[in-house]
Amino acid sequence: MSTKVFDTNEVQELLKAAVNLEGENGNLRFKAILHRLLSDLFKAIDDLDITPDEVWAGINYLNVLGQQGEAALLAAGLGLEKYLDIRMDAADRNAGINGGTPRTIEGPLYLAGAPVRDGVSKIDIDPDPDAGPLVIHGTVTGPDGKPVANAVVECWHANSKGFYSHFDPTGSQSQFNLRGAVRTGADGKYEFRTLMPVGYGCPPQGPTQQLLNAVDRHGNRPGHVHFFVTTPNFRKLTTQFNIEGDPLIWDDFAYATREELIPPVVEKAGGAALGLKADGYKDIKFDIALTALVHGKDNQVVNRNRASAAK
Repeated sequence: MSTKVFDTNEVQELLKAAVNLEGENGNLRFKAILHRLLSDLFKAIDDLDITPDEVWAGINYLNVLGQQGEAALLAAGLGLEKYLDIRMDAADRNAGINGGTPRTIEGPLYLAGAPVRDGVSKIDIDPDPDAGPLVIHGTVTGPDGKPVANAVVECWHANSKGFYSHFDPTGSQSQFNLRGAVRTGADGKYEFRTLMPVGYGCPPQGPTQQLLNAVDRHGNRPGHVHFFVTTPNFRKLTTQFNIEGDPLIWDDFAYATREELIPPVVEKAGGAALGLKADGYKDIKFDIALTALVHGKDNQVVNRNRASAAK
């Protein structure tokens, strides 16, 4: 269909009516956003001559995406979450905020409620014969380079099968396996004793992978470890590091890799004395530098739906 109708008065009035754009009540910010997004969709239908069959295929896809709980996974895979980071990086530069550990995406697999321990936490609750021991440690500092006390460092990662506890389709992991939180002391130090993770892939029959297949993309991530770092005195940090040497580091379907977030993996001995499963273990030092509040406020807190442990 070569006929264009988007710019007609009929369509423009329809768009206004659909979101009650000229009404005095309702959420004005939401109406403006919805009007823009709906307008862009209508114009794309016009410009690309998207057929009714294609429109309804898209609507049906969104139904399945929601039923499978994969919307946040798709947001990462299509670069939406990365785009938000790019915008926040640009906002920091414009505000003259420099330094600090780089942010990167949160991903969809955080679980609130992990137990908080002082200084050190051993988070490998369940045995995993295919994963070797790993110690992750570092120091949390502020913009002045001094250690930050009472920062809560949260950590979560996958097991050797690429599954996260709480979301594991096999149901074989304890609720907070490979998840934990540490409160730093006066020295700003934190430590997690755990097992080496691997990357994960999107559910192969799920709607996210279905979309990626249609554009000839894989849905895999390199091995990585997620972090939240929270303290009342500095901005919250959401980040993760990749496991050095993973072949997918620069081919991450979620676009989370940053050069500064690939710390060295060091071989060490003495794991038995630390309560690890073997004496030889991998060691990753990951120091964390926080940034100052903006006019006394933390503008890095993102409100989104997150899983939480059952009470």
